[in-house]
Amino acid sequence: MPPKFDTETIIIGGGQAGLAVGYHLMQRGREAMILEQAAQAANAWRNDRWDSFALLTPNWSFRLPGAEYRGDAPDGFMPRAEIVACFEQYIQRYHLPVHFGVRVTSVEQIPGGQGYRVETGKSSLQAKNVVVATGLYQRPRLPSSSSSISARITQLHSGQYRNPQSLPPGAVLIVGSAQSGCQIAEELYQVGRKVYLCTGSAGRAPRRYRGKDAYEWLNLCGFLDRTPDKLPSPRAKFAGNPHLSGRDGGHTINLHQFVRDGVVLLGRLNGASERKIWLAPDLKDNLAKADKFEADIVKLIDGYILQAGLDLPPENLPQLRDGYDAEAVAELDLQAEGVAAIIWALGYEFDFSLVKLPIFDSDGYPIQKRGATEYPGIFFMGLPWLSKQKSGLLIGVGEDADYIASAITAREGNNP
Repeated sequence: MPPKFDTETIIIGGGQAGLAVGYHLMQRGREAMILEQAAQAANAWRNDRWDSFALLTPNWSFRLPGAEYRGDAPDGFMPRAEIVACFEQYIQRYHLPVHFGVRVTSVEQIPGGQGYRVETGKSSLQAKNVVVATGLYQRPRLPSSSSSISARITQLHSGQYRNPQSLPPGAVLIVGSAQSGCQIAEELYQVGRKVYLCTGSAGRAPRRYRGKDAYEWLNLCGFLDRTPDKLPSPRAKFAGNPHLSGRDGGHTINLHQFVRDGVVLLGRLNGASERKIWLAPDLKDNLAKADKFEADIVKLIDGYILQAGLDLPPENLPQLRDGYDAEAVAELDLQAEGVAAIIWALGYEFDFSLVKLPIFDSDGYPIQKRGATEYPGIFFMGLPWLSKQKSGLLIGVGEDADYIASAITAREGNNP
């Protein structure tokens, strides 16, 4: 006897990826159920961002299918509250079938291969198709050495940081110099906090260059449409995003400027004890990587402008070098420097262990082709480099969602 299905498609995750797939399935008259473990919409934007956070990419790049940005500030940067409101309105406008407060614990194939069983803490559901849209950021990444540090020092992940007033008085150590770490560091030192910043290999991009936001240039020249085969290695898809800011109308973030403003730049964290941390001697290398990233972006944009025959005046970006003159620090005495808080801005780890199928590579990343796996009816959505670099971004999630919805429709036939 064939299994009795609760719905045609179960979508795990109610973020931008899951909602986009749900939208495209409903537009095709398909039946679906979106399971979201959080209690409210836009959980990552609502609860994993600080108070002053603004969209890092221009508003025009907000391209949830059916809710593309149509406001009067396409080149602006929406604040966090406005982003959250967009997601709430999206669900309401299209009556998307989101079930909040439902945590999926496992996905298994029904014996005989006629669909999949999805276990939650509340029920057992069966569906012909399952779309895993939980993203790539499930667990905050913390180094094992963090447990050695004195309990007198407040420790939190960047996703838990809210504002300077929420931290105890004193200096702040931020570990990680990608998007979150740099934006938080800037906010803290601008209100008078002493900031120490452990750097990594994240790049720097100019906010604007030759009359446009750099993100618009990257979209025009096809940089965001690069496919996974263009990566130097499979692990390159996990690299940190270049530092930028959308706050206060958007601006460039430059580590050399940080030095001018009093931030103490450090190398990568190598270890920690109760009151000390040890640092790698790689600060200058990290600065050089950030400088080179910007130079490569500028070269790419200049090449596109030349090839397109655009009549635009040249522009020379500031060439700051202050970081190279910074004193090399091998260890830092946290107590002596008055460090009262540590913010771990090391990103997140992904975990797809709920899917009980052998469809992952040695890194734990799903083996798929544009989201489709070798198991018919099992799909992944919302991951960077799923089909293109922009697959995990608001500007690109709709394209992959449309493709997966089409694949499900073709698999199930034309009759809803």
